[in-house]
Amino acid sequence: MLIRRASLASLVTASLATAVVFAVGGCDAGADTKSAVASGPSVIAPGRPGEPNRTLSAQEAAGQRGDDNSPNAADRSYATMMIEHHAQALRMTELTPKRAESTAVKRMAERIAASQGPEIAAMKSWLRTDGGGGHDHGDTHDHAHPHMSMPGMATEAQLTKLKSARGKAFDALFLKLMIAHHQGAITMATDVKARGHSVRIEEMADDVIAQQTAEISRMRAMT
Repeated sequence: MLIRRASLASLVTASLATAVVFAVGGCDAGADTKSAVASGPSVIAPGRPGEPNRTLSAQEAAGQRGDDNSPNAADRSYATMMIEHHAQALRMTELTPKRAESTAVKRMAERIAASQGPEIAAMKSWLRTDGGGGHDHGDTHDHAHPHMSMPGMATEAQLTKLKSARGKAFDALFLKLMIAHHQGAITMATDVKARGHSVRIEEMADDVIAQQTAEISRMRAMT
């Protein structure tokens, strides 16, 4: 009986010792993990316009990643340029009632005008409030940015040719220019989804991609 009790005591003592070893080892592993996160490579975070860049630790960068929905330069640039991009589309649709021959082309122009007019108003409103603009960004015929800086924009020569066209010639040129115009808008929207921060701008970009992709399919069927 004494031998059995002694053996039992020895087993208990050995088990406790093993548990202590594992506990200490676990604490050391946790400390090493935290140390590795804290001592990871630093990250350079671009500052806002007029402000210097900031150096963040790996832990700080991890804490901020994906949580910042405040508008950045890409969001503001998208809204400002898309206002002008849409404005040119409206200029083109305004020509269709008196120049187009195809009823389908006229209806497509009406559809484009009905959607892009309100989108211009929404982006102007966003720039005045969430975008931090604090002022109106001109009427729908402003030209604050060079056309060639935006994909899909028609040149003034192409617009002049469109204005002088009538009937089937107008229909064909309108569809050609508007398809290219829509493709350019989709490129811009895709770009801001990758580089912007604003959830609202991302939603607007999603709408542009979905709607104008569908309209491109319809216009191609008319050619």
